[in-house]
Amino acid sequence: MMIKPLNVLGLMSGTSFDSIRYALISTDGVDIYQTYLSSYVPIAEFLRSKISLILGKNASNPDDKILIDPVENDVTRLMIDVIREIMSSSSQKIDLIGIEGPTIIHDVQAKYTYQLGKGRQIFDEFSIPVVTHFHNADLMNGGQGSPITATYYHALASNFEKPAVFINVGGMTSLTYIGDLGEMVAFDCGPGNAMLNDFMKKHAHVAMDYNGQMAALGTPHAKIVGGLMKHDFFAKLPPKSLDRNAFKDKEEHFEGLSVEDGAATIVDFIAQSIHHAVTEMLPQKPKTALICGGGAMNPSLVRAIRFKLKQEDINAFASHDDVKADDASAIGFLAARRFYNLPITFPSTTGVGAPLIGGKIYSKES
Repeated sequence: MMIKPLNVLGLMSGTSFDSIRYALISTDGVDIYQTYLSSYVPIAEFLRSKISLILGKNASNPDDKILIDPVENDVTRLMIDVIREIMSSSSQKIDLIGIEGPTIIHDVQAKYTYQLGKGRQIFDEFSIPVVTHFHNADLMNGGQGSPITATYYHALASNFEKPAVFINVGGMTSLTYIGDLGEMVAFDCGPGNAMLNDFMKKHAHVAMDYNGQMAALGTPHAKIVGGLMKHDFFAKLPPKSLDRNAFKDKEEHFEGLSVEDGAATIVDFIAQSIHHAVTEMLPQKPKTALICGGGAMNPSLVRAIRFKLKQEDINAFASHDDVKADDASAIGFLAARRFYNLPITFPSTTGVGAPLIGGKIYSKES
């Protein structure tokens, strides 16, 4: 098959499930030629609540599947609505769709992960090939199953002075390191938006700390953060990955704090875990860094990360004006790699034994 650029629509929610992010890009899975559009649609509170109720459920268990199916149908219908709106408003023909819905479980030991969104139903609706379930093959072959976006950041890093590191603050936080010769290292490094969102929902009855306003008003509790950083995960060398609820049992540390101080403490915890990973887990000191993912839109979090990472840790931070990085574009990029049978995970990014193709294609032939 000759590799040529495709117009790929990527939809992404991940572990924070606050929104469906979407992007339409031109890519061949090696380079990114153009971004036509990039935005997001919030997930309604009633659907977020439904998703929360099935966290940790296993779709291969018949009793769990009964609970998962109606929620997954709702998520799929939302994706279909988003795709239909994009198709009606864009003049660009869509050749391929990549989806990654909310992650309800990621269990490395059980070699099981599940992201909501029915690829077959979306293909039947639009007759456009759909790629989903990007993590499964890696887990089944002994990898961590996450993070899977190193090749996307490798493409973006062509514009960066190397070594470069991409700090992706999604539901969890992951790092992707691109070396002088293009070598890739990637791993989950700590908590992200999921912990902050859960705290805000429980204590302030809102979906998130909008614009980091609560954290900006609070004072982080250094002793709490220091205690949390003693978690066994932080001593483990990469490759390594995290489930959304990996630190769930630690949330009791924030009880009794004001909303402002709790948000500030979680932000400090996220930033401290990033600092630990950058200074202790990377092959070399990065010359360039980019903060991306949903956390890049939280000014308080961005300030905390920049404060922790001094110039002795990273020479300079890149701007989003220089490089546009977003999770939906990454999913579109990975869909193109699957379409052309190019690997997405590697021994240095997930610990899998050999470079591995990932993703299931739903099409007329499958």
